[in-house]
Order: sequence, then C-alpha cells, then structure tokens
Amino acid sequence: MRWIKRLLLVITTVFFATTITFLLIRMMPGDPVENMAISMVHDQGIDYESAYRSAKAMLNYDPDVPILTQYTKYLSGLMKGNLGQSLIYKRDVKQIIGEALPWTLFVLSISLLLSFFIGIFLGMYIAWKRTTILDPILSAYTAIVGSIPEFVIAFLLIVFFSVKLKWFPSRGAYSSSVKPGFNMPYFLDVLNHAVLPITAYVLGGIGRWALNMKANAVSVLGEDYIVSARARGLREKRIITRYVGRNAMLPLVTNLAISFGMIFGGSPLIERLFVYPGVGYYMSQSISSRDYILMQGIFLMITVTVVLANVVAEILYSILDPRIRMEG
Repeated sequence: MRWIKRLLLVITTVFFATTITFLLIRMMPGDPVENMAISMVHDQGIDYESAYRSAKAMLNYDPDVPILTQYTKYLSGLMKGNLGQSLIYKRDVKQIIGEALPWTLFVLSISLLLSFFIGIFLGMYIAWKRTTILDPILSAYTAIVGSIPEFVIAFLLIVFFSVKLKWFPSRGAYSSSVKPGFNMPYFLDVLNHAVLPITAYVLGGIGRWALNMKANAVSVLGEDYIVSARARGLREKRIITRYVGRNAMLPLVTNLAISFGMIFGGSPLIERLFVYPGVGYYMSQSISSRDYILMQGIFLMITVTVVLANVVAEILYSILDPRIRMEG
C-alpha cells in the first residue's frame, strides 16, 4: 500500500509539474514564429508580414492555436511516448535528447562524484582535526568560489588553459580530425575535451560539499556514542570512518541523489560556453529560439529524473540508517 501511494504521488507530481511547465513556457515573451520573423526581417530585409508568414510555414507551428488545443495535443503525444519534433532542428525531441544525454552524463557524473567524495573527505578531516590550517583555507575558498558563477570559472579556465597555455581544447566534445568509435585516439580526445568542463564543475562544488560535511561531522562528534567509542579505546581511523563519517554523511545522501537527478538537465551556460553537445547546450538553444517542443521535452526529463531521485534518496537513507526502517 505504501508503494502504491508513493507511485501515485510520483505520477501526480510529474503531471502537475509538466502542466505548469507547459503553461510557463508559453507565457515567455515572444514565440518561435515571431523570433524567426524578426531575424528574417533583419537578415533578408523583407517586411514583417511576409517574414511572419514564411516563418510560420517553415516552423510548421501556429501560435494562434488555442492553448487548450495545444495542451490536449501535447498530452495525447505523451501518452503515446511521443515528445514531438523540434521546431528548429526538425528532428524528434527523443532523438536529440538521446544523443545529447550521454555527453552530459559523462561530464557531470564524473564532476559530481569527484566533488562529492573530495568534499566529504575534506570536511570530515577538517572536523576531526579542528585546528588544521585547512579550515580557514576551505572557508575562504568556498566564500570566494561560491560567489563566482560556475560559467565564470569556466571562462577563466578557457582563457588560461586554452588560449594562453594551449593545453586543452576550448570547444566541442572531440576533434573533427578524430574518427568516432571504439578506438583509443577517440577516447583520449574525448577525455582531453572534457577536462576543462569537469574542472569547472568540480572547482565550484568541492567547497559546498566540504562545508556541509564539516558542519554535520562537528555535530556528530558531540554525540554520546562518539565519546563512548573513544572511551573504549577504538582506533581513530575506525571512529572517523564508521561512526563519524557514516552518520555525518546521511543528510548529504539526499542532496547527492537530487543532484544526480538534476545533472540530466546539464548546465546550459557552461555547455554553451564550451559548445559541448549535451542537454544543457540544447536547452540554451531552445530557450533562445523559443523552441517550445524541445524545451518541453527537456524539462519533462528533468522533472521525471528529479522526482525519481527523491524516491531513490529516501530508499538509500533508509538503507544507511536502520532507524528509518524501524520507524517505517
């Protein structure tokens, strides 16, 4: 019965989130036909009325269709597993997402795991060794980096490592001179192109995870079972890993799972800056061109993954903390 309620809650959440997203997208100023018509007026020098008619024919989209009719058609397509065809790219949205998603997951999953594990180990170490010089350094680093958007960090990395030192490429997922496939030159080239995006994400995420872990670990260190473990003469390594680390990390499990759900949407600013063909890149392109169909598909995917990530987080939390299972 509990799982049925959870499933119904998931379906209801996705439905309402999808509906709200559908309405909000169409409330954005401008529409794809108007955007293309204005662009044609500037580029081709034709009058607006002719450009508008041409844009409507080229996009095969009529913004004058009642929104209820559009919504009904959208839901009907979803029931059949059809996300529609992109207005700009003239390709199925499922195909675009299917090609872009592996690139986003490749970069962001590595970045998230690196920043998470480095952060929690740093936070746990600083909490245990309270007088270490790493504490003020980490606080200063987080304050500085936390106030700088990740795309600014990415831009600085491009300027320094791509433009000045020429160590890493600044755009794309691989070089045009490399043949894609299961071969070592291709794999190495993909890794070379991914270094700077991954570094930008990791530099921005380490401090947040470390500070959260430090705060949780400090509170755990004051618990009675830690004092008892020390009184029994247990080794420090065992206390910090099995007692402090495991319990302090529990609140971060939910954040990690939700973060995994969010990575499916990519990072529009960073992926666009690196011209990296991930979901975030296509999201930024769809927003700038008002490609409603592509936007809907990407936001639906993000909604579903975030909702499922919350469910996974709850399951993991109950596995890591037996008290949750006993209470349930």
